[in-house]
Amino acid sequence: MAATVSSIVFDDIFTISDIDKEGRKFDRVSRLYGHSKNYDMDLTLDYNIELFPLQKDQNFALALASSLARGGTSGNTADGAAEDASENERDVWRPDGKGSRGLEDEYDYVMYGKIYKFDGGAGEIVTAYISFGGLLMSLTGSFRHMTSIVLGDSVYLLMRK
Repeated sequence: MAATVSSIVFDDIFTISDIDKEGRKFDRVSRLYGHSKNYDMDLTLDYNIELFPLQKDQNFALALASSLARGGTSGNTADGAAEDASENERDVWRPDGKGSRGLEDEYDYVMYGKIYKFDGGAGEIVTAYISFGGLLMSLTGSFRHMTSIVLGDSVYLLMRK
């Protein structure tokens, strides 16, 4: 029996406390500041306002995933199964709508980036910094909720209202 491993490394619901409090620097990009409901995390995120418009005091779901494949992949597979899994993962998203359907179908806004910095703060509070091609994110909170976020890993950010 193969174990199913989730590709989602973090997820929570955030409430936007402010948008562009330091002023807007770019035409199509805003910076939101939010606080999570479940894990008491603070979020700062740059996002495209034309693709995903948000307003102050609005709630949204945010997830970080290591892959868009549903259910993730299990590291304990036979050679044939591993080849099938890698072939399926290769075709997760195609602009023409063909290929397998992944986590992106459940969300409205998706970005791909890399965890480039991880700071340990006072006590158990840590901050993870992620860059999505120049759009930046910082996630601050208890290290207990960010154990699956690893420096140097690539991640998908998924958001929905």
